Amino acid sequence: MIHRLFSFALACCLAAAAMAQTAPLTVEEAWKPPQLASPTLSRSGKYLAATAPHKGRMNLLVMDLDTRKGTLLTSFDDYDVVSVNWVGDERLVFSLGQFNSPTGAGQFDGGGLFVIGRDGSGSRRLAATVRETRARNQTVYRSLEFVRTIPGSTDEIIVQGNQTSADSVDLYRLNLNNGRTTILTSGRPVDLTFDWLLDDKLVPRVVVSNVKDELTRVVHLRKDANSPWEEIARYNRDKGSVFVPLAIEADGVTMQVATNRDRDTMAVYRYDTITKKLGEQIAAHPKYDMGADSQGGDVPGPLIDPETNKVLGYRVEADRRETVWVDEGRARTQRLLDTALPNMINSFIRTPDGKKFLVSSYSDIKPMRWYLLDQTKLTLEEIGAAKPWQDGKLVEQRPIRYKTRDGLEIPGYLFLPKDYKAGTRLPIVVHIHGGPTVRADRFGAGFGTIEGQLFASRGYAVLVPNFRITPGMGNKIFAAGFGTIGRQMSEDHEDALKWAVDEGYADPKRACISGASYGGYAALQAMVKTPFLFKCAVAGLAVTDLVYQNTSIETDYVANPAFTDYWKAVIGTNDLRSQITRDMSPVNHADKIKGAVFLYAGQDDVRVPIDQIIRMDKALKAAGNPAKAFVIKEKEGHGFGKLENNVDLYTQVIKFLDEQIGK
Repeated sequence: MIHRLFSFALACCLAAAAMAQTAPLTVEEAWKPPQLASPTLSRSGKYLAATAPHKGRMNLLVMDLDTRKGTLLTSFDDYDVVSVNWVGDERLVFSLGQFNSPTGAGQFDGGGLFVIGRDGSGSRRLAATVRETRARNQTVYRSLEFVRTIPGSTDEIIVQGNQTSADSVDLYRLNLNNGRTTILTSGRPVDLTFDWLLDDKLVPRVVVSNVKDELTRVVHLRKDANSPWEEIARYNRDKGSVFVPLAIEADGVTMQVATNRDRDTMAVYRYDTITKKLGEQIAAHPKYDMGADSQGGDVPGPLIDPETNKVLGYRVEADRRETVWVDEGRARTQRLLDTALPNMINSFIRTPDGKKFLVSSYSDIKPMRWYLLDQTKLTLEEIGAAKPWQDGKLVEQRPIRYKTRDGLEIPGYLFLPKDYKAGTRLPIVVHIHGGPTVRADRFGAGFGTIEGQLFASRGYAVLVPNFRITPGMGNKIFAAGFGTIGRQMSEDHEDALKWAVDEGYADPKRACISGASYGGYAALQAMVKTPFLFKCAVAGLAVTDLVYQNTSIETDYVANPAFTDYWKAVIGTNDLRSQITRDMSPVNHADKIKGAVFLYAGQDDVRVPIDQIIRMDKALKAAGNPAKAFVIKEKEGHGFGKLENNVDLYTQVIKFLDEQIGK
């Protein structure tokens, strides 16, 4: 019977190879939204929910896996549906956001929380979006976010939000029928809470909070619902060791935590909640964080059964995704899939009854496909593909490491044309990710990966480097970035180009720097700081004025002191209107820019309001070096969601690159 599984997989692979095309990737094929994204199985495994393009946005659909009949449930034309979760077999909850964002799928002016029946009935808005809040001239966004379902209930879920206190996140039971909430975290030990950990009885046992006007975080623990809270750890987000609770095991006593105590990368340890002592290390990677990153953010680590709180395995997002199962049944399933789908990154999620698995499979040169594995019948059936039109058109995404002038070794990715011949020096695009304190690009995924594939298909070498302050790669790289924006952080971008030149891939006289959000800032700052190193810059959604960005009420986060405190540390000042903040703002130094500049922005961007980019355009004109193009798209935010807008933008970008550094 196992041969049946292998034969099916081989047939799939042969069919995909037969459909492979040799024509180069078109702009539309690069940016066309996936025909299917983020599929998830209902509790029984009978239904599949996913998002699919409709009205230029990713909307929610449900498919009956027995009949393969799909039903479109939403019809948004100004948001993408994100964060889809089943509640049993009959209802789903979701939020809204931006599918294409330089920092990963973001909510920005989306958010909100909605519930809808599998058949489209009973649609209800449970929490307002950011855009609705701003339209009411309110500065505090009252959020609700899905946390988990409740065993045995299809009427209630657990959510988190700041409904009770504007500056603190609490947990609530949310009734999907009437929208009423019941707080679960009353009597919390502190304010400024933002993260909670439940045990298998759904009792809040751990809470993490911020300290006002500091980058300090504090961890509190309690033995049970009737016990007092105790502080067990505190750490700084910009330096030192970090202690992040991940899960309370089924015994109710042992906790799994991520920490970088006495090491560089975050590793997973056991922690005794009674003795308050750190125990054995159970999972670690020498180059990448596990469980949490150095600022306490979520990264892959323990894989936990949501029904039992049992730890099933461990995952790390390294150069490529790696998974190790401690559960022998899942380890056996992994071996089966890796044999059936070789040279692919294969992941799976099992339905609670253990009979069906939703399998995802992808690589750098093969776009994502999903399969349904029936454990009883031992069959593997393809149920959808993300971007099948890219089959045969993608190039290798090569993991690289470059060394900075002060000795950091930082990972990134290199894309080369399919016909590249060793020793050939190509025009190069150095693409800088957004954030900057996010890891935006991973193997086979990310804003930079799309640009890497597109530009490489046009004959360019494309380097997508990380840089100091990028999280997920150990504390040395992360902590080295604070207080260095526009300075050492920009030197990393220069050193990445030097690596490509020294390795023989890049022609140093034909280099362009590109990026969006922080990446747009980095591109402009490079033209200011080293006016003759890069011949041109593509700056999208670009921060050009660090004072405006971090003090204007037009920016969506300035009302939150935690965000502005963080940016003070990133810039290296206690005064966001200080001289160093002005000095590191490209809008004030347009006269130093000698090369060609391409600008683009979304008219409705609330993360990086367009006014500062308009002023950058005016400053370049006043300096006698006007932007070669300034593309503005209406009804777009922090990243363009509509295909026609991305096609127009990147058609112009490629023309710009060809004119400035092309063959």
